[in-house]
Amino acid sequence: MTPKRTLIIICILLITAAVTAFASHSERIAPNKPFTAFPLKIGPWEGRTSQMDDEVYNILGVEDYIMANFHKSPEAFVNLYVGFYQSQKQGDIIHSPKNCMPGAGWNIKETTVIPVDLGRPGENESKVIKLLLVKGGQQQVVLYWFQSRGRIIASEYMQKIWLVVDSIIKNRTDGSFVRLISPVVTDEEAATTLLKEFAKTVYPVLNQHIPS
Repeated sequence: MTPKRTLIIICILLITAAVTAFASHSERIAPNKPFTAFPLKIGPWEGRTSQMDDEVYNILGVEDYIMANFHKSPEAFVNLYVGFYQSQKQGDIIHSPKNCMPGAGWNIKETTVIPVDLGRPGENESKVIKLLLVKGGQQQVVLYWFQSRGRIIASEYMQKIWLVVDSIIKNRTDGSFVRLISPVVTDEEAATTLLKEFAKTVYPVLNQHIPS
């Protein structure tokens, strides 16, 4: 191993140790409101909550969450999941659905990043991640993003980078994962449009719970 390579490895190890130290002493940020207070009537949408089993809850490591099915008509259905982490220490970090969905039998057919109007002040559109999932003859469209410390992040890699930056600068490692799912009833475009509509409707409510 060359001296240069050795120096690089040492620097990486030192940076990792420093970040871990900061994260371990980071402030534990609570939600603005507990997700038990999340409204189940949002505009034309009405929802019903469900609970994850204890094994999944322990694996995810969330401090608070909402999981609910929202309808505005029999054909217009969206599953909402928001997981909130007060502190993302080692082991308690946000999990990507790219890892979880295949375990549930869904195959990722396509992954893209698309613009969505969330009604954020000063921004025309925000970037979110879109997945097209297939299982047998069924299809689902998923939109998800990381809503952490005032940012909408559409990249697992950038989420980790901002986590490191904010742990050092802000002494914060709290964060949230927002996921919307709709089955493809007529076609993929219609399901995507429905999810975009719901995303814009639910976003102001998310801000009442997720710290900026």
